[in-house]
Amino acid sequence: MPDDPSEGWDALAQRFMEMRSVVGAGLVRDWAIAQLPAGSAIVDVGCGSGVPIAEALMETGFAVSGIDASPRLVAAFHARFPDAPVACEAAQVSAFFDRTFDAAVCVGLIFLLSEADQADLIGRVAQALKPGGRFLFTATLQVCEWPDNLTGRLSRALGQATYTALLDAHGLSLVGSHHDEGGNHYYEAIKPCDPEPHKALSTSHD
Repeated sequence: MPDDPSEGWDALAQRFMEMRSVVGAGLVRDWAIAQLPAGSAIVDVGCGSGVPIAEALMETGFAVSGIDASPRLVAAFHARFPDAPVACEAAQVSAFFDRTFDAAVCVGLIFLLSEADQADLIGRVAQALKPGGRFLFTATLQVCEWPDNLTGRLSRALGQATYTALLDAHGLSLVGSHHDEGGNHYYEAIKPCDPEPHKALSTSHD
């Protein structure tokens, strides 16, 4: 865990909220509608201010909870969605995962964490999902590192092979791959209802 659990994002919260576009919101909304029962409980991991991901899901009738390590972003989330549960905690150590959810979404966060913290986060999501629950998160297919545009801190994507192995190690199965209008890659995993499912990998380019 870093000294700043928000990985530098709290100091830049206002700038981030001003810059955040709606890219990805449509894909996440359409994915949830297609894959989840109406009104499902979804946790938005790294929810930020709740715009646009949590907002798009709530507008569609899903019960969304949020987790973010930035106090400023969590305050903005609570101000915008006062009835939605939100926790100001680092996702990789969050006690929020003592609850269970039908699905988890994690857009723009996992690659900001260290490799060890990415593994911890996947494990915590796996524990929090109900059988049959789904996990949608963004990261590149390739192994790569780059400086974040806002914080300047190192971002690191572990690549499809490593993410597949981490998901498998925590009882999740990679079942889908998606791309949004901004070219961002999404991994889709499921927590099987039975111990040994083997579902074909599907790909969409929404």
